[in-house]
Formats: sequence, C-alpha cells, structure tokens
Amino acid sequence: MAKKKDNTAEIGFEEQIWSAADKLRGNIDASEYKNVVLGLIFLKYISDKFDQKYQELVEEGEGFEEDRDEYASENIFFVPESARWKTIAAAAHTPEIGKAIDEAMRQIEAENNKLKGILPKNFARQELDKRRLGEVVDLFANVKMAEKGDSRDILGRTYEYCLAKFAEAEGKNAGEFYTPACVVKTLVEVIEPYHGRVYDPCCGSGGMFVQSADFVKRHQGNINDISVYGQESNPTTWKMATMNLAIRGIDADLGDHNADTFFEDLHKTEKFDFILANPPFNLKDWGGKKLENDVRWQYGTPPEGNANFAWVQHMIHHLNRSGRMGMVLANGALSSQTNNEGEIRAKIVDADLVEGIIAMPDKLFYSTGIPVSLWIITKNKKQSGKTLFIDARDMGTMVSRRLREFTDEDIAKVSTAFDAFHDGTLETEKGFSAIATTEDIKAQDYILTPGRYVGVAEVEEDDEPFEEKMTRLTGEIAKCFEESNRLQEQIKKNLEAIGYGM
Repeated sequence: MAKKKDNTAEIGFEEQIWSAADKLRGNIDASEYKNVVLGLIFLKYISDKFDQKYQELVEEGEGFEEDRDEYASENIFFVPESARWKTIAAAAHTPEIGKAIDEAMRQIEAENNKLKGILPKNFARQELDKRRLGEVVDLFANVKMAEKGDSRDILGRTYEYCLAKFAEAEGKNAGEFYTPACVVKTLVEVIEPYHGRVYDPCCGSGGMFVQSADFVKRHQGNINDISVYGQESNPTTWKMATMNLAIRGIDADLGDHNADTFFEDLHKTEKFDFILANPPFNLKDWGGKKLENDVRWQYGTPPEGNANFAWVQHMIHHLNRSGRMGMVLANGALSSQTNNEGEIRAKIVDADLVEGIIAMPDKLFYSTGIPVSLWIITKNKKQSGKTLFIDARDMGTMVSRRLREFTDEDIAKVSTAFDAFHDGTLETEKGFSAIATTEDIKAQDYILTPGRYVGVAEVEEDDEPFEEKMTRLTGEIAKCFEESNRLQEQIKKNLEAIGYGM
C-alpha cells in the first residue's frame, strides 16, 4: 500500500506508529509495553481534542479558554498547561522525556475524575529507551488536525491497530483483552444496535462498543442514540477499555472499578436492548459453587467446572422484553449433555429464545485455533418457534499460516441471511443455511450444531453416463502409462550412453 507523506491522510500511519513504537520494547514484557504505547496514543488524542476546543475559545475572545466547564460541557478532558502536548514535544529529545510524560499523566488524572487511576505512568523507567521514545513522540507531533473534524479517527484506528498487533504478539494471553474485529463486526451486523442500551459483561478492551458505534455511523445514525454499559474483571484491561472508548468519543459506564461479573454485578438492576459479548471459553474456576441459588440461573444451575451457561444466563437475565444478544461460545456448548448443560440448553430452546446459531471457521483468534459459534438470542423473535442455522465453517480467508479472517463479503452473506429470515423471505441454501422449528431441534436432542440442520452442499450434477465416463477415464490412464514407459526407456538409454547401464 502506498504511503502518503502527509499523515493527515492516514494511510500507513498505524504501521508507522507500530514500527517505531516496537523499537521501544527492549527487555520490557509485552503486557507492560502495551500500556506504554497505548497510553501515549491516548495522551496525544486528549491533547488534540483539548487544543481544538482551546483555539475555538481563544477565537471567540471571551477569555474562557482556561474555564474547565467549557470543556466538560462537550465531554472533553481538561489538560493543564504543563501537561499539554507542546510541553511533551519540547522534551522529546531530552533524557527527561519519560518524566515529562509521567507528570503529564498525573496532572491530567488530577483534573479529570473519569481518568483517576486509569493512565499509565511508567515512561521514566530505566529500561525504556528515551531516544526511541522521543522518536515516537515526534511521529505523533506530525498528526495534524484533519481538514474536516479532528485526528480522532486516525488515533482511534491506530489504537485498535496496536491492540490487534499486541494480541498477535501475546498469542494465548491475548484473549482476555482482544476479540478479532471480524468476529465483533459479524455479531454487530447481525444484532444491529441502531439505538438503545448496549451491554457487554466481559468487555475486554471495548471492541464490541467501538464496532457498535461504527455500525451506527455507517447507517447514518447518531452515536448519541446508543448508551454503553460494560464490565471487566482484569484491572489493566479495564483501563485499556476506558481509554479505547474515550479515544473514540464513546461515553461509557464501565463502573468505577474492575470487578468479577458473577460475584459483583455492577449493573445488577439494569435491563438492556442489546448485549454483545465474547466471554472466556470454557472458564473452569468461576466460583459456581458459591452461586448455586443465584436468581440469574432461570434455566438451571450451571456446572461448577464450566461457566459457558452461566454467561448465557447472566446475559439473558439482563435483556429487556424485546432485547437481542449475540455472544461467542466454544463449540462444545452446542452439544454438551454433561453436568446439566444439555438440560439448560433445552430449556432455553423451549423458551423460544434461540434466534440463530452461526458456526464460524477455525483459526480466527490469536489466542486459540479452535472454531467457535455465535449465538443469537432474542426475547421477542420475529419468527417465533423458528431458529436460523448458518454453517460458515468453510468461509473466511487465511491471512497467515495460523490466522484466518472473516471478510466483509463473508459477514455480508451471514447478515443478509438473518435479514431475510426476519422478513420471512429467506431461501435456504444447502450446506450454508437452514430454518429449524423447535420440534426439529427437540428431535435432535436439543443439539444446536448447524451441520445437523444445513446438511452438505450439493455437488454440481454430472450428467455424463457411467459407461462413457469409465471408457474415457481408462483411456486416459492407458495413455499416462504409455508415456511413463516411454520416459523410463529414454532414461535407461541416456544412462547407458554415459556408461551406467541398468
């Protein structure tokens, strides 16, 4: 891809930042280094937003440019003078650059309650190369205000790009903070969160919310028409989510601290229009023994050794009367009959909540190569008593030896099938899609594996008569044998000619 010189054109900027920032790593552990890079992106973002508003107030000439209320009214973080980007940029090529960034982070936290305890303050550490840190600061300094709007889209995309690169680098440890964008986008395109309250009880770095906001924008909606609620147990990931959403201009309620969703539900009394989630796969040590009589287990007590159906029921519990949810689950949840899982699944199906199941291809995740399925659950189904099954296991494109991507065309095929299903106009496709009634599912022992319902794609019919085909094929084989014998004789002659007879 060609890269333009002007970074406001965005092309290649994410790669430039990653390439430059990657030099900073040195001996720093990837999980800690991640906070350095993402924190710097966030600092640049809030500085740009503040500077834009500051210049507007200066031009108005009323003397309100240092009035904190002017910024708070537009959800802009206030940046004290000594923490503004010009101060950081001035120190870029000095040994004090790390201390300057740490001090800026502290001052910004002190001025903005929402950011208390969120920002990383580890730039002065000895193992962080200050010369290379200065080079990265220089790169950010070249991000000018775009002609229309500001640099939020550039920096927002850079934040997401770096999250993906860190997920790739961390491999198995990445699952807790990053869900591949193509998986999130598939859920969002099917669920269609145009407006209302959106919830993710295990929100990671906030990817579900970012894609929901992008979906609204793509469909000419207003981002202010959705309200975002989430929860995350990992303290570092919770901080990442707060920064990721702020950089996208998404005002979210993630609680005032990280917390375990099962034991400290921060949104206990809330009901939501949309729920999107990628909970940890097959979580074993989730403390189920202590929650046996929880009000959320409407369809049965989840087994102590696997939290899959605890997550499913927690989310169903938080849906409002017409709510829709989409979640990622390991494929075992589709068919497991052990430890009460089969009974819970049967009750959820009998309650007419399962709107659709999508079997996804393998190798979509950095953290695991196992295939997963997407569960679409709806409280007020347009097609009552029916479930759409999609088998997308053979779709997607390999982008590396270990990683597959579900393309925009793949996503469109799946979401279009759901739209047609809602409208009652879907023409099912053998091997890809099928509509099953609750009775059909019951006949399959409530197993929800799409392959059981969609069947095998039909092979193009061959109308060549059998006798003619066999005559043709045996003739072709005979010619191959003749050619093989001729080549063998030629090789013998060539060897004899140089004194090596066989």
